[in-house]
Amino acid sequence: MGRSVAGGLRISRRNARFQQWEALSRNQNKRRRAGQFLVQGVRPITLAVERGWPVVALIYDAERTLSRWASEMLERSEGERVAMAPDLLRELSGKEQEVPELVAVVALPDEDLSRIPVGPSFLGVVFDRPSGPGNIGTMVRSVDAFGGAGLIVTGHAADPYDPKAVRASTGSLMAVPVVRVRSHQEVLEWTRRWRVAGRPLTVVGTDEDGTADIHEVDLTGPTLLVVGNETSGLSAGWRQGCDIMARIPITGTASSLNAASAATVALYEAARQRGARASGDGRDRQGTL
Repeated sequence: MGRSVAGGLRISRRNARFQQWEALSRNQNKRRRAGQFLVQGVRPITLAVERGWPVVALIYDAERTLSRWASEMLERSEGERVAMAPDLLRELSGKEQEVPELVAVVALPDEDLSRIPVGPSFLGVVFDRPSGPGNIGTMVRSVDAFGGAGLIVTGHAADPYDPKAVRASTGSLMAVPVVRVRSHQEVLEWTRRWRVAGRPLTVVGTDEDGTADIHEVDLTGPTLLVVGNETSGLSAGWRQGCDIMARIPITGTASSLNAASAATVALYEAARQRGARASGDGRDRQGTL
């Protein structure tokens, strides 16, 4: 059984505080300047609290008796508690009908590649200049599902903390490090440093004109997969920087795969190869496939 929440700020009109938070839902520059973004949904908010993300505020429906889950999140979070009129909360969430129980205002993480751990079995993904935030969220979800260590977004790109990306990740954004960098050169320098430190990272680009099918490429070692822009593919800089270019064989009338789908296929193949090697079935993989 849920209960009412006592204390905290109360917002019943579109005041300055509401307008500041509402801007986070539609403006990347405002998110960056404020250093905050919005999180909705049971799993994403739960993961944010459990994983220790800095929750700035938890906003709840001022006219609803909250569920056990919502009450627990309010108790466990150190963020400010804010009761908001349901019509404003609906507007903040971007939903036309349903009023969410909670909306969290969460601090943005540092844009630092050191957030991505690089172990002996490292598997990571680069998304080069993505234009669709939904594709970023879907890719984060796949990285999480197949044991990836993180996602790097390079170049002029959509925002991983856009509400569409957060929603598409279904909470995985709170579990997998996502780092934005300006240029492929920063990532390649990062890989060089790891190679010097004894981690032989292989950078594998994906492209329909790749020189080898993805299942022919050894993905069992430390691997960084690179996926290009939804329309134009990989930049010239990334094409030059990759150690190998792999293609995903497709049939039918489709001209290509969606970028997030291509990343999912490549991640699955990496997980498949690693599972086969771990079970002893992959000792002669390259000679038998």
